[in-house]
Amino acid sequence: MALYSAFCFNSIVVSNPRIRKNHCFNLNKKRGSKLSIRSPSNRFCKFQGKALSDENGSADVDDSDLVVCFGELLIDFVPTTSGLSLADAEAFKKAPGGAPANVAVGISRLGGSSAFMGKVGEDEFGYMLSDMLKENNVNNTGLRFDTVARTALAFVTLRTDGEREFMFYRNPSADMLLQENELDYDLIKKAKIFHYGSISLITEPCKSAHIAATKAAKDAGVLLSYDPNLRLPLWPSAESAREGILSIWETADVIKVSAEEISFLTQGEDPYDDAVVHKLFHPNLKMLVVTEGPDGCRYYCQDFSGRVKGLKVKVVDTTGAGDAFVAGILSLLAKDLSLLQDEGRLREALRFANACGALTVMERGAIPALPTNEIVMKELHKIVL
Repeated sequence: MALYSAFCFNSIVVSNPRIRKNHCFNLNKKRGSKLSIRSPSNRFCKFQGKALSDENGSADVDDSDLVVCFGELLIDFVPTTSGLSLADAEAFKKAPGGAPANVAVGISRLGGSSAFMGKVGEDEFGYMLSDMLKENNVNNTGLRFDTVARTALAFVTLRTDGEREFMFYRNPSADMLLQENELDYDLIKKAKIFHYGSISLITEPCKSAHIAATKAAKDAGVLLSYDPNLRLPLWPSAESAREGILSIWETADVIKVSAEEISFLTQGEDPYDDAVVHKLFHPNLKMLVVTEGPDGCRYYCQDFSGRVKGLKVKVVDTTGAGDAFVAGILSLLAKDLSLLQDEGRLREALRFANACGALTVMERGAIPALPTNEIVMKELHKIVL
């Protein structure tokens, strides 16, 4: 609790953070001014969490290729100097993050249509993240605000090779407290693809909300995309992480994993052995992608499989590289799901996704580094030439 309390700025922390008021709040307040409380009878007060009004969200989107991303939205604090421990780092760069949110912004940057569903704290970081989604043309009408728990924070240690380790402040954080009755089911049903990770499965009530959201998407015929995005320190144990990640494995239509996650899920088996990977390919899966950083990726579909080479770049920070890859492939799948049956076109799409991931590692932070479609195409054009 001490770590959590340290970041509860100018607020009273109650003993039971799951007790919340049934109010909606005016998002047009000026920073630092008193928050205006409106009656629950207001037309935007459909949930216990705070909902965004049409004028503040990005509700008018092209639903034909909409990707809805569900899960955590947080602040990453990235050291300005690589190769130092958190204790030795002299300064940090504040950057918005959270894997599903990264994917949502990545898709929008690439010219696609995306929305985010999740929960942040009713605090300055939460407002900042909400504004960030709007500024990046991400539909944020599915975002909720918790009146007690704070927005999640993560401090990131960067090694000299750009790889990182995380220290999380979430005991609990607002994203963990999203409830089923706060879900925007209409938004889910409008999606062409519903994307999620595994962090939202760790604790209740968010776990139940996650399961309800994926069921609603599945029932509506929406393609389900799953990136486990393993963060072992957040789980009670390695075994609970393995069980939790695999508990929803067979509901997904598209799964993206890293080679390290393959090894973890198979309890140490060789992630580069096709026979090992095939153990994770369930009968209804349309595509399993294994990312390998600068070496590119492997793809496994029902009728074909192969490898697509990656791009060699100077690595500054690997945070968000996998999310940029996912944004790249989902932005193209949302426009044309038939890519999953055409190996030639799918390989081109994965080549595009590899470039998205590579360009992201060249800058610090996840969302600040996500590339636009023009930048990716320019990089691919240079390689062709």
